[in-house]
Amino acid sequence: MTTVNIATAKAHLSELVAKAERGETIAIERHGKPVARLVPAEQSREPIDFDWLDDLIGQMPETEDDGIRRLRDEDRY
Repeated sequence: MTTVNIATAKAHLSELVAKAERGETIAIERHGKPVARLVPAEQSREPIDFDWLDDLIGQMPETEDDGIRRLRDEDRY
């Protein structure tokens, strides 16, 4: 993790953003104390295929109506 003060962060923001894009975390300090953190943005995730998910759920075995309660009462969860 790179640590910089606010003045350096302002002067080199483009470089710091490029480092964050490559996966590095940058801590920004004021008077020697951390006040902010520049981190990589989360990558967009693939959309959920709901048809596949419904099919998968349909393949799962059915549980009894009181199955969870029975397991809880038997201390088997």
